[in-house]
Amino acid sequence: MKRTGPTNIHLRLLISYLKKKSRENGANIWRKVAEYLEKPTRNRVEVNIWKINKYTVNGDTVVVPGKVLGSGFLNHKVTVAAWSFSQKSKEKILKAGGNILTIDKLIEINPKGSNIKILV
Repeated sequence: MKRTGPTNIHLRLLISYLKKKSRENGANIWRKVAEYLEKPTRNRVEVNIWKINKYTVNGDTVVVPGKVLGSGFLNHKVTVAAWSFSQKSKEKILKAGGNILTIDKLIEINPKGSNIKILV
């Protein structure tokens, strides 16, 4: 069976953009995020708020190559970039004083990918 990759055109464009920026900036982090996003939907990353709270400190920047879910609580400010967010997770991140970004906006802000954590 031939693997075709994601059928969502927006996801395909994001993956090609990540690979391009990885080559241009010499930032392997964007290549790794693209690899995670290329996985089948059933194997794609889903991260709950409690995991973001556990593995980050105040002021961290996190990229989630998948979906952020709303289980748990967040008690510090953190900037989160992801492919998608549940409504509850958005509310909890904003309530804690954090920021929500798309992955392509994060690349514009930090093209080298320095001081960014990937949560899987």
